[in-house]
Amino acid sequence: MEHQLLAEFMGTALMIIFGIGVHCDDTLVNTKYNGTGHIFAITTWSFGITVSLYLFGDVCINPAMVVAQAVLGNISWAKVVPISLAELAGGFFGAVIMWFCYADHFKASVGKIDPVRIRNIFSTTPGIRNLPRNFFCEFFATFVFIAGILGILNACKGPAAMLAPIAMLAPIAIGLLVWAIGMGMGGTTGFAMNLARDMGPRLAHAVLPIENKADNDWQYGILVPGIAPFFGAAAAAIFMRGFFNI
Repeated sequence: MEHQLLAEFMGTALMIIFGIGVHCDDTLVNTKYNGTGHIFAITTWSFGITVSLYLFGDVCINPAMVVAQAVLGNISWAKVVPISLAELAGGFFGAVIMWFCYADHFKASVGKIDPVRIRNIFSTTPGIRNLPRNFFCEFFATFVFIAGILGILNACKGPAAMLAPIAMLAPIAIGLLVWAIGMGMGGTTGFAMNLARDMGPRLAHAVLPIENKADNDWQYGILVPGIAPFFGAAAAAIFMRGFFNI
């Protein structure tokens, strides 16, 4: 169990290092890649998830996926909270590392970059604030995300010798799934689909010594990227079990 928790912590931290790092590059002044835009960011998130999955193997790096696996009976419900907390801690730790790496750029950006844009380096925010619709968008994106992952993993099952090459491509397929969801559904809420991805860095933003800090918008953070992914993941697991007998 300890090895699994450490893998979830490190895998989530690495994912966040890629993701928060690319937002620092895009947003902060005097970076090498300032203003590169959403395609650059979404692609880096996608590749970062692929790298994390290749490096740390059979990890969820997402409390929503942990819940989905518990619904399917693949892990016990007793493990849901400790694994999710390890992932949340990993998200926090990864964000702190990136703040340290870009500390000079954060300092140089004070008074030049809107504090809300600085906060958005760490956490998601809606394009238009409409909490019921934002909740549904995050729920639906997570539903597609978790269902897609379960479908990819299910396609890898079978005789090991025959399907080993397919299984090796699963992290790439999951990265492409993230890329497609981000491009097609991410414009409304920023497609967190993962409490650890949003809440861990949001907590880091709250405690780090960032000057002229914006409010952390806990109402949105708890309701939309916090709660909605769990409902989306549970619904996806139930659907995939009922429709595809997974």
